[in-house]
Amino acid sequence: MTKLRCAVLDDYQGIARSLAGWPGIADRVETAFLDTHIASPDALVQAIGACEIVVVMRERTPFPAGLLARLPRLRLLITSGMRNAAIDLEAAARQGVTVCGTSSNSEPPAELTWALILGLARGVVAENTALRAGGPWQHTLGADLHGRRLGLLGLGRIGTKVARVGAAFGMEVTAWSPNLTPERAREGGAVAAASREELLESSDFVSVHLVLGDRTRGLIGEKELRRMRDSAYLVNTSRAAIVDQAALLRALREGWIAGAGADVFETEPLPADDPLRTAPHFLALPHLGYVTRRNYEGYFGQAVENIEAFLAGSPVRVLA
Repeated sequence: MTKLRCAVLDDYQGIARSLAGWPGIADRVETAFLDTHIASPDALVQAIGACEIVVVMRERTPFPAGLLARLPRLRLLITSGMRNAAIDLEAAARQGVTVCGTSSNSEPPAELTWALILGLARGVVAENTALRAGGPWQHTLGADLHGRRLGLLGLGRIGTKVARVGAAFGMEVTAWSPNLTPERAREGGAVAAASREELLESSDFVSVHLVLGDRTRGLIGEKELRRMRDSAYLVNTSRAAIVDQAALLRALREGWIAGAGADVFETEPLPADDPLRTAPHFLALPHLGYVTRRNYEGYFGQAVENIEAFLAGSPVRVLA
């Protein structure tokens, strides 16, 4: 029997092979694990053009209609998570490509949000760098959390978890989203802000937890950043395009805000010459929000399950 070919893309840590039962499908599927990001569509077609199955990690590699059309052998496309804006689902359906997802835990990105907030508030990176280099002892002055206001843009699964931790720190938690009601805000452990502007103006820490869409793209631009206090911090672990990146860079360079933390960027991996890499008062991470062992075991374990179900003629977790 001729085996189907499968490519697992963007396995940066080289661990996908060890976190799921790939040997269980080895008699039917030949799987290659690619640990280097392939940004060029031409190079990607060359790498996976012979594959019937492709497994992608989140939105690292877009699959627009033009790319799908160049992959006539593709039959099954699997993404981590049950939503991936970088895949053209309509084009995939027209081409007869089944697109499946996997479950995703909301705890890891909520936890990383607090790593960024605490890192910014207490100058963790600057103090650790100075200590390791034999530099000055205690050269920053930390920002308090207790008694301060945490403003959440978005109060879904992740935002609600962030709100609970904020309350545990003794913070006043407010929230805003386009359709948030006072009742829903209370259920999520927050007080609904009167408006987005009021939240930005009154918060000591602002954290973004919105889904990227037409209404949220560029939601935080120069006007919004200037509304924030010069002692306030902005954290974004959602999607980079919600915050105007050029405006954010100006805000950091010119001191409109005290600092910012981000785990998401419009181009990933972030280019080596991107000015955000050296922006002042900027705590940046390489999109680690979902990168935990439990999440990856779920992603790749369910990817194998999806392949087995597809081979059996009964696909599961199909994205519409």
